[in-house]
Amino acid sequence: MNLSDRVTAITASPTLSMNALAKEMQSQGIDVINLGVGEPDFQTPQNIAEAAIAAIKAEKTSFYTPSSGLPALKQAITDRMYARYQVRVGTENVTVTTGAKLALYTLMQTLLNPGDVVVTAAPEWVSYVEQVKLAGGKLLEVHSKNDALKLTVADLVNLSEPVKAVIINSPTNPTGQVYSREEIQHILDWGSENDVFIILDEIYGQLVYNGVTFTSGLQLADINTSNMIIVDGVSKAYAMTGWRIGWTIAQPKIIQAMNKLLGHLTSNPTAAAQYAAIEALNGDQTTVETMRQAFEDRLNKTFDE
Repeated sequence: MNLSDRVTAITASPTLSMNALAKEMQSQGIDVINLGVGEPDFQTPQNIAEAAIAAIKAEKTSFYTPSSGLPALKQAITDRMYARYQVRVGTENVTVTTGAKLALYTLMQTLLNPGDVVVTAAPEWVSYVEQVKLAGGKLLEVHSKNDALKLTVADLVNLSEPVKAVIINSPTNPTGQVYSREEIQHILDWGSENDVFIILDEIYGQLVYNGVTFTSGLQLADINTSNMIIVDGVSKAYAMTGWRIGWTIAQPKIIQAMNKLLGHLTSNPTAAAQYAAIEALNGDQTTVETMRQAFEDRLNKTFDE
């Protein structure tokens, strides 16, 4: 059987493989602590689940939604960004995807031509490698010369190849490193000066611990006049990994191009999950802090021991 070169060249996700193995062992009654995938062990908050049920009962979920997501969800995203960062973005800057992973995949297909170079700090989330590869690009992994495990402007200046995009994941999967405000600003400035896309993967942005401050790119640059692209979603902070709702915030031109692809990829994110995400963003936020505090307590207990 002759499969495509494209699919035979990529590697299956090792994190998902580890997760499947851990769950299989658990189903056999084996006591396993599953650290294979970034997934909160909390149930989705009740108010969020009830919002999805209410939308189904109200017969709101049977039909296609806009490819880029429900207008109410895009508005909820922009409102939540303002609540978090006191920055206004428009709904024209937002597209909703079936998880932040699809947002990143669609971005690679939108931005990259064959041979284009993408840079990120090593070790990195495993799917960056394959997503860049699937778009015909080349991922350069920068290995830090110190314990910071972060990408710096000095690293970027020293590269011998032209760069199309840089991925900054803060807080970083898998190392947990959080980029400072100054570090993010310097990279954004370098991106503007060199006409390079700066993709900020902020999916873990609400999960920082022990007084560490997270800085979003939205606090530092204008989304409409910079090369900055933000990727985020509800999976981690709201214990909604199974609901698969993520988003991209970028210049309208990028969003419009992504929407063309998404119309052929998924038509739209699942309607019921979108209504759940609206409640997650608009509703009571106390569960976010409850989970964050539980994770901080576990971190400190484990570190001290």
